[in-house]
Amino acid sequence: MCAVVGIFQPIRATVPDMSILRLMAQELRHRGPDGEGFHAETHIALGHRRLAIVDLSGGAQPMATEDNAVVISFNGEIFNHVDLRRQLQAEGHRFRTRSDTETILCGWRHWGLGVLGRLRGQFAFALWDRAKGHLLLARDPLGEKPMLYATLADGTLAFASELAGLLALPGLPRQLDASAVDDFMAFGYIPDPKTIYVGIRRLPAAHYMLLRVGDAVTPVPQRYWHPPIVAQTAETDVAGELRRRLDDAVQSQLMADVPLGAFLSGGTDSSAVVALASHAAKRSGGGPLATFTIGFEGEEDERPAAAALAKRLGTSHTAVGGTMDYLTAAREMARIFGEPFGDHSAVPTLAVCRLARRHVTVALSGDGGDEIFGGYRRYRWHMLVDAVRTRLPASVRRQVIGRLAGIYPKLDRAPRWLRAKHTLTELSLDAALGYYSTVCKSQDRQRRGLFSRSQRLDVDGHQPAERIAALMAECDPDDALLQAQYADLHTYLPGNILVKADRTSMAVSLEMRPPMLDRDLVVWGMALPAHEKLRNGIGKHVLRRAMASDLPSALLWSKKRGFADRIGGQFRTNSASVKSRLLGDAMRDSRLFDADALTRLADEHASGSADHTQTLWQLLVFEGFLNQPAVSFATPPLAGARA
Repeated sequence: MCAVVGIFQPIRATVPDMSILRLMAQELRHRGPDGEGFHAETHIALGHRRLAIVDLSGGAQPMATEDNAVVISFNGEIFNHVDLRRQLQAEGHRFRTRSDTETILCGWRHWGLGVLGRLRGQFAFALWDRAKGHLLLARDPLGEKPMLYATLADGTLAFASELAGLLALPGLPRQLDASAVDDFMAFGYIPDPKTIYVGIRRLPAAHYMLLRVGDAVTPVPQRYWHPPIVAQTAETDVAGELRRRLDDAVQSQLMADVPLGAFLSGGTDSSAVVALASHAAKRSGGGPLATFTIGFEGEEDERPAAAALAKRLGTSHTAVGGTMDYLTAAREMARIFGEPFGDHSAVPTLAVCRLARRHVTVALSGDGGDEIFGGYRRYRWHMLVDAVRTRLPASVRRQVIGRLAGIYPKLDRAPRWLRAKHTLTELSLDAALGYYSTVCKSQDRQRRGLFSRSQRLDVDGHQPAERIAALMAECDPDDALLQAQYADLHTYLPGNILVKADRTSMAVSLEMRPPMLDRDLVVWGMALPAHEKLRNGIGKHVLRRAMASDLPSALLWSKKRGFADRIGGQFRTNSASVKSRLLGDAMRDSRLFDADALTRLADEHASGSADHTQTLWQLLVFEGFLNQPAVSFATPPLAGARA
């Protein structure tokens, strides 16, 4: 992987300040420790930090065509670049390197914007075409690789792979976005295209921006790819077809000129990827696949299952265990992500990335299996509730069940069968709002109750649920599972899962690849009928059947595991430190939260009367973000959601 930075001046016919560009690139050196490169001319300056993976000697960037008319700074891997190269060579294009980067250059010349639909891989790039005076910024279909941008007061557009690159720009406003704060507390992440800053935006997945010299119009992202919105009739042997497609995706992503391994959690997704990758390694005659696991003592320890599978598959396995200090990690997360990020599984994910990086430069992961093949428990509950919802009059749901949900106690620490408040709440709402209540980390009333009066006024009228509702409305109204998957594919996957994967891996200069997010596999998997993905209350049913000959039955049908450790106990044991941070100078000076409400939240958790683990983690991460030197408060410190 690599880092992309750039400055585009569409109106000013001067060369951008290279000292600023170099500073932007330096801030992203962790993404590319193997070298740097720059290109500058009138209107445009491109920078690049390289983590060398393919064509170690010939893939330096920015890379130009032979006549220097087209230049690119590219972050990612194009897994079908050899096939594209053959097509382009047949059309008369000449190649000087083995790099996949050069394929994009020639593809742009031959297909124009059509090249985006042909790229099979993970990518974000900036391409400058001098003859046309065009700058193209593009991001891969699922959002595996990031691209952020900011438009400055003089019309200059700056872009970078991470927030840190843009925050190196002198004079860039650092005004916090009130609606992004609300979104973060609602979802645990900030959905595209927002960032925590008003003036910085993310290019959404499957989008591009084409900017032109002389055009001062604010750039507008354009979509070039769309996932399925209606299920299709499945083949007779669905499981066999899935195994063939997944095997093809895994083999394509083994492309590397550096050591490659895989994460092995002991769950279905990573185990499927490891099994197919290890088979491919044996067929190629190479050494055993390197696999890596991190675990914790107790019933959630995934090391035994991972070790057993590694022995069965013959991988070269490395596992470590221990505990995580989440109070310390909250501030480290702020440094790594550059903005608040509330998924606490990022902490052990960072740890396993550090472990892997001692041995390899590239690691395969099982990310994407839950989203594509219906693995999340919330999908099962959403379908069950939706089936009941369709049989009840709306008045009964709102007036009877809604009232019952309002008076039913929350019972955080009771057995699961007694915790019916959430199910009743979802049942009383329309499908989209019901699903929003399922994915929401902090429900609207609780969340707004934590805010200060000024923050509540700033977000008055802002409804995070509207994003989920709009996405679900684009799908087949009779397919509740596909609607939920579709919403996640545009929000949770690029905003949480893939942000976590990219930032934690690149923080230690490791490239992470998720074969299950191969674009063609995603299209095929999302379009499967619901009963193939979720059957008899079991998610990823087709994936489990597809891997039946490769993985032990006990693993395939076992309870889902994960990297995340339990953190609620740490917050109780260290309740004084938790409260000190929540009521400290950074939180007070931000004027975002109500001190009395934060005190009650911390006290309830410490006493055991309620479980506020997730909300406390998000608040601690936010406090860590506010303590970063890059964060400052102008007057006013926030931009209202309605601005």
